[in-house]
Amino acid sequence: MTQLLLVRHAVNDYVKTRRLAGWTPGVHLNEEGRRQAEALSERLADVPLTAIISSPLERALETAEIVAKAHDLNIEIWPELGEVRYGEWTGQKLDALAKTALWKQVQARPSRTRFPEGESIFEVQARVVCALEKICGTYPTGIVAAVAHADVIKLATAHYLGLPLDLYQRLVISPASLTVLRDGAFDTRLITLNDTAHLLSRPEMPPPEHDAKEKGENHV
Repeated sequence: MTQLLLVRHAVNDYVKTRRLAGWTPGVHLNEEGRRQAEALSERLADVPLTAIISSPLERALETAEIVAKAHDLNIEIWPELGEVRYGEWTGQKLDALAKTALWKQVQARPSRTRFPEGESIFEVQARVVCALEKICGTYPTGIVAAVAHADVIKLATAHYLGLPLDLYQRLVISPASLTVLRDGAFDTRLITLNDTAHLLSRPEMPPPEHDAKEKGENHV
Protein backbone atom coordinates (compact mmCIF):
# COMPACT_ATOMS: atom_id res chain seq x y z
CA MET A 1 0.00 0.00 0.00
CA THR A 2 1.29 3.45 -0.95
CA GLN A 3 0.31 6.69 0.69
CA LEU A 4 0.60 9.69 -1.60
CA LEU A 5 1.03 13.05 0.10
CA LEU A 6 0.05 15.52 -2.59
CA VAL A 7 1.54 18.89 -1.65
CA ARG A 8 0.70 22.13 -3.36
CA HIS A 9 3.71 24.44 -3.54
CA ALA A 10 3.74 27.35 -1.11
CA VAL A 11 2.70 30.88 -2.03
CA ASN A 12 4.53 33.15 -4.47
CA ASP A 13 4.01 36.61 -5.91
CA TYR A 14 2.02 35.30 -8.89
CA VAL A 15 -0.55 33.89 -6.47
CA LYS A 16 -0.67 37.16 -4.54
CA THR A 17 -1.09 39.31 -7.67
CA ARG A 18 -3.57 36.89 -9.31
CA ARG A 19 -1.49 36.08 -12.36
CA LEU A 20 -1.46 32.71 -14.09
CA ALA A 21 2.11 31.47 -13.63
CA GLY A 22 1.88 28.22 -15.57
CA TRP A 23 5.34 27.23 -16.79
CA THR A 24 6.78 30.74 -16.45
CA PRO A 25 10.43 30.34 -15.40
CA GLY A 26 11.78 32.07 -12.33
CA VAL A 27 8.62 32.08 -10.19
CA HIS A 28 10.03 31.62 -6.69
CA LEU A 29 8.51 31.37 -3.23
CA ASN A 30 8.16 34.72 -1.53
CA GLU A 31 8.82 35.32 2.17
CA GLU A 32 5.36 34.15 3.19
CA GLY A 33 5.77 31.08 0.97
CA ARG A 34 9.03 30.13 2.65
CA ARG A 35 7.34 30.38 6.04
CA GLN A 36 4.53 28.17 4.79
CA ALA A 37 7.00 25.59 3.48
CA GLU A 38 8.89 25.62 6.78
CA ALA A 39 5.64 24.97 8.65
CA LEU A 40 4.89 22.08 6.31
CA SER A 41 8.40 20.72 6.82
CA GLU A 42 7.88 20.73 10.58
CA ARG A 43 4.55 18.95 10.11
CA LEU A 44 6.21 16.18 8.08
CA ALA A 45 9.48 15.98 10.01
CA ASP A 46 8.53 12.75 11.82
CA VAL A 47 6.77 11.15 8.86
CA PRO A 48 8.92 8.31 7.44
CA LEU A 49 8.91 9.39 3.82
CA THR A 50 10.02 6.85 1.24
CA ALA A 51 10.55 9.43 -1.50
CA ILE A 52 10.04 13.11 -2.33
CA ILE A 53 9.01 13.85 -5.91
CA SER A 54 8.51 17.30 -7.38
CA SER A 55 7.31 19.22 -10.39
CA PRO A 56 10.32 20.81 -12.12
CA LEU A 57 9.04 24.36 -11.60
CA GLU A 58 10.98 26.48 -9.11
CA ARG A 59 8.12 27.16 -6.71
CA ALA A 60 7.48 23.43 -6.35
CA LEU A 61 11.16 22.51 -6.13
CA GLU A 62 11.81 25.13 -3.46
CA THR A 63 8.89 23.77 -1.42
CA ALA A 64 10.23 20.23 -1.84
CA GLU A 65 13.75 21.29 -0.83
CA ILE A 66 12.48 22.80 2.42
CA VAL A 67 10.46 19.66 3.19
CA ALA A 68 13.46 17.46 2.34
CA LYS A 69 15.68 19.15 4.94
CA ALA A 70 14.20 16.91 7.64
CA HIS A 71 14.74 13.73 5.58
CA ASP A 72 17.80 12.07 4.08
CA LEU A 73 16.27 11.92 0.62
CA ASN A 74 17.12 13.30 -2.80
CA ILE A 75 14.34 15.05 -4.67
CA GLU A 76 13.14 13.29 -7.81
CA ILE A 77 11.98 15.64 -10.56
CA TRP A 78 9.01 14.44 -12.60
CA PRO A 79 7.89 16.79 -15.40
CA GLU A 80 4.53 14.99 -15.48
CA LEU A 81 3.67 16.71 -12.19
CA GLY A 82 4.23 20.14 -13.72
CA GLU A 83 1.57 22.82 -13.96
CA VAL A 84 -1.04 23.05 -16.69
CA ARG A 85 0.50 24.37 -19.91
CA TYR A 86 -1.70 27.42 -20.38
CA GLY A 87 -0.10 28.49 -23.64
CA GLU A 88 -1.01 32.08 -24.53
CA TRP A 89 -2.68 32.54 -21.15
CA THR A 90 0.62 32.10 -19.30
CA GLY A 91 1.55 35.10 -17.18
CA GLN A 92 -1.72 36.95 -17.77
CA LYS A 93 -3.91 38.52 -15.10
CA LEU A 94 -6.87 36.42 -14.03
CA ASP A 95 -9.14 39.47 -13.99
CA ALA A 96 -8.44 40.07 -17.69
CA LEU A 97 -8.85 36.41 -18.60
CA ALA A 98 -12.20 36.30 -16.81
CA LYS A 99 -13.60 38.62 -19.50
CA THR A 100 -12.88 36.18 -22.35
CA ALA A 101 -15.32 33.71 -23.89
CA LEU A 102 -12.94 30.81 -23.25
CA TRP A 103 -13.01 31.56 -19.53
CA LYS A 104 -16.73 30.75 -19.44
CA GLN A 105 -16.04 27.41 -21.07
CA VAL A 106 -13.25 26.71 -18.57
CA GLN A 107 -15.79 27.18 -15.77
CA ALA A 108 -18.75 25.37 -17.35
CA ARG A 109 -17.19 22.60 -19.50
CA PRO A 110 -13.50 22.25 -18.63
CA SER A 111 -13.52 18.73 -20.06
CA ARG A 112 -13.83 20.30 -23.54
CA THR A 113 -11.37 23.13 -22.95
CA ARG A 114 -7.98 23.52 -24.59
CA PHE A 115 -5.88 26.54 -23.71
CA PRO A 116 -4.66 28.47 -26.77
CA GLU A 117 -1.33 26.92 -27.84
CA GLY A 118 -1.47 24.85 -24.64
CA GLU A 119 -2.89 21.66 -23.15
CA SER A 120 -6.46 20.55 -22.70
CA ILE A 121 -7.77 19.93 -19.19
CA PHE A 122 -8.39 16.31 -20.16
CA GLU A 123 -4.76 15.89 -21.24
CA VAL A 124 -3.51 17.33 -17.97
CA GLN A 125 -5.61 14.94 -15.93
CA ALA A 126 -4.43 11.98 -18.00
CA ARG A 127 -0.72 12.80 -17.62
CA VAL A 128 -1.00 13.45 -13.88
CA VAL A 129 -2.95 10.29 -13.15
CA CYS A 130 -0.48 8.26 -15.24
CA ALA A 131 2.35 9.80 -13.21
CA LEU A 132 0.73 8.91 -9.89
CA GLU A 133 0.05 5.38 -11.07
CA LYS A 134 3.73 5.12 -12.05
CA ILE A 135 4.77 6.43 -8.64
CA CYS A 136 2.65 3.80 -6.92
CA GLY A 137 4.20 1.14 -9.16
CA THR A 138 7.70 2.39 -8.36
CA TYR A 139 6.97 2.64 -4.63
CA PRO A 140 4.36 -0.06 -3.90
CA THR A 141 4.75 0.50 -0.17
CA GLY A 142 5.60 3.49 1.99
CA ILE A 143 4.80 7.19 2.01
CA VAL A 144 5.65 9.38 -0.97
CA ALA A 145 5.43 13.18 -0.97
CA ALA A 146 4.66 14.65 -4.40
CA VAL A 147 4.91 18.44 -4.71
CA ALA A 148 2.79 19.86 -7.52
CA HIS A 149 0.22 22.55 -8.35
CA ALA A 150 -3.39 23.34 -7.48
CA ASP A 151 -5.14 22.25 -10.68
CA VAL A 152 -2.86 19.23 -11.00
CA ILE A 153 -3.85 18.02 -7.53
CA LYS A 154 -7.52 18.84 -8.10
CA LEU A 155 -7.58 16.85 -11.34
CA ALA A 156 -5.89 13.83 -9.76
CA THR A 157 -8.20 13.91 -6.76
CA ALA A 158 -11.28 14.22 -8.98
CA HIS A 159 -10.17 11.14 -10.92
CA TYR A 160 -9.75 8.96 -7.84
CA LEU A 161 -13.05 10.17 -6.37
CA GLY A 162 -14.89 9.43 -9.60
CA LEU A 163 -15.86 13.10 -9.79
CA PRO A 164 -16.81 14.23 -13.31
CA LEU A 165 -14.07 16.32 -14.87
CA ASP A 166 -16.50 19.20 -15.38
CA LEU A 167 -16.87 19.47 -11.57
CA TYR A 168 -13.20 19.35 -10.58
CA GLN A 169 -13.07 23.05 -9.73
CA ARG A 170 -15.41 22.46 -6.81
CA LEU A 171 -12.34 21.15 -5.00
CA VAL A 172 -10.11 23.63 -3.16
CA ILE A 173 -6.33 23.16 -2.92
CA SER A 174 -4.57 25.91 -0.97
CA PRO A 175 -0.85 26.81 -1.03
CA ALA A 176 1.31 24.46 1.09
CA SER A 177 -1.67 22.15 1.71
CA LEU A 178 -1.66 18.38 2.11
CA THR A 179 -4.02 16.06 0.23
CA VAL A 180 -3.54 12.37 1.04
CA LEU A 181 -4.44 9.42 -1.18
CA ARG A 182 -4.05 5.82 -0.06
CA ASP A 183 -3.45 3.38 -2.91
CA GLY A 184 -4.42 -0.17 -1.99
CA ALA A 185 -4.76 -3.47 -3.76
CA PHE A 186 -8.28 -2.80 -5.02
CA ASP A 187 -8.81 0.96 -4.95
CA THR A 188 -7.37 4.37 -4.17
CA ARG A 189 -9.03 6.29 -1.37
CA LEU A 190 -9.01 9.95 -0.40
CA ILE A 191 -7.85 10.24 3.23
CA THR A 192 -7.33 13.99 3.57
CA LEU A 193 -8.24 16.96 1.37
CA ASN A 194 -6.59 20.39 1.52
CA ASP A 195 -5.20 20.04 5.05
CA THR A 196 -3.60 23.34 6.18
CA ALA A 197 -3.58 22.77 9.96
CA HIS A 198 0.19 23.32 10.05
CA LEU A 199 -0.37 26.87 8.77
CA LEU A 200 -3.27 27.77 11.01
CA SER A 201 -1.33 26.64 14.10
CA ARG A 202 1.18 29.47 13.59
CA PRO A 203 -0.24 32.70 15.03
CA GLU A 204 2.14 34.93 13.05
CA MET A 205 1.00 33.44 9.74
CA PRO A 206 -2.16 34.68 7.99
CA PRO A 207 -4.84 32.15 6.95
CA PRO A 208 -3.98 30.26 3.75
CA GLU A 209 -4.94 31.72 0.41
CA HIS A 210 -8.00 29.97 -1.00
CA ASP A 211 -9.05 29.85 -4.62
CA ALA A 212 -10.63 33.01 -5.93
CA LYS A 213 -13.81 31.02 -6.42
CA GLU A 214 -14.08 30.87 -2.61
CA LYS A 215 -14.28 34.68 -2.67
CA GLY A 216 -17.14 34.66 -5.13
CA GLU A 217 -14.90 34.96 -8.19
CA ASN A 218 -14.06 32.58 -10.97
CA HIS A 219 -10.67 30.93 -10.96
CA VAL A 220 -8.77 28.58 -13.26
